[in-house]
Amino acid sequence: MPKQIWLLVIATTVNVTGASFLWPLNTIYMHNELGKSLAFAGFILMFNQGASIAGNLIGGALFDKFSAYKTILYGTGLAVAASIAMTFLHHNILFYSIFLVMIGFGSGITWPVMFAMAGSLWQEGGRRAFNSIYVAQNLGVALGATIGGYVASISFNYIFFANAFLFISFFLIVLLTFKHMDKERDRQMHTTIIEQRGKIKNKAAFIALFILCSGFLITWIAYSQWQSTIASYTQDLDIPLELYSSLWAINGFLIVLGQPLLKWITSKVTSEKMHIYIGNTILLISFIIAMVSDTFSMFALAMIILTIGEMLVWPAIPSLANELAPKGRTGFYQGIVNSIGATGRMVGPVFGGFVVDIFNIEILFFVLLFLLLIPYMTTFVYDRNIRMKRQS
Repeated sequence: MPKQIWLLVIATTVNVTGASFLWPLNTIYMHNELGKSLAFAGFILMFNQGASIAGNLIGGALFDKFSAYKTILYGTGLAVAASIAMTFLHHNILFYSIFLVMIGFGSGITWPVMFAMAGSLWQEGGRRAFNSIYVAQNLGVALGATIGGYVASISFNYIFFANAFLFISFFLIVLLTFKHMDKERDRQMHTTIIEQRGKIKNKAAFIALFILCSGFLITWIAYSQWQSTIASYTQDLDIPLELYSSLWAINGFLIVLGQPLLKWITSKVTSEKMHIYIGNTILLISFIIAMVSDTFSMFALAMIILTIGEMLVWPAIPSLANELAPKGRTGFYQGIVNSIGATGRMVGPVFGGFVVDIFNIEILFFVLLFLLLIPYMTTFVYDRNIRMKRQS
């Protein structure tokens, strides 16, 4: 990989490691330490994701029209300021909530620029450029979750210090090494996207995208329960906090180390629709196991199975969106896919928190199993009109 991509990979790993000290423990901290309901915690996480969506849109626009380097500095600077303030005021739920939303907005500005820079700095790398950032993200998740759980078991105060320290480290990496990248990046692909903004030229493809993404939304609503209601449920079962955090270490390391297995599966089964069918079935199995789990080993097994399903489903959706996209609209279609994923992460904790608060965790699992039947239907019908037009 080019030197610039390696810098992006290192910076991404540092940034996500810092974020992963905090995000798996947000629900646990608000519910168990600050005494707030799961529904309240879900609402705060919803605002966090809402701010992230807004940050994504603003960050992408600033990248197109302004400066990648300065955009990352502004977004990261906001996240750094919020994380430092949170370190000293995290015991106050009002300040905690405000700073969490600020971190979501600042980080949201940063990520579309990181991906866009990877694509523009290494155009000949194709998917490898984006995959390098994806793998770096999951390595950061694995490292942050592994270390964060043990740090939190000593004191939650250290979590906030570690989060702020690594955010500051990311800011310094950007400040000292990213400026020259702004001059080297190719603006042509972004100019093309700007020029072709306006009406959707292919109505059938646009409708197909939204049908496909409706199933994607459901999978994210279900998946987000692992970061919210299931996280709190493990604490009710007296599973140590550091063991719960290690579940995310398993998730991250398995994604990084499981790439050869994924490549073997996708070489045998080339249809991306089949990847979704198979992956969604694996996700269903993981929730069935989680529903009957009462020990860490059972939750670890469920997480391993969940991760395998995730590895099949998550890359298939943007790949199919890329196939659907009319010429010059690829970025717009990928933006919709990312927004739908963020919406699922925003709505999921609130939805799950309400179900558990009104009923119980067992009812939530049954609801999730029912909802996970929907992606089979959306995947089957999303391109029906397109296929019929091709046949006619």
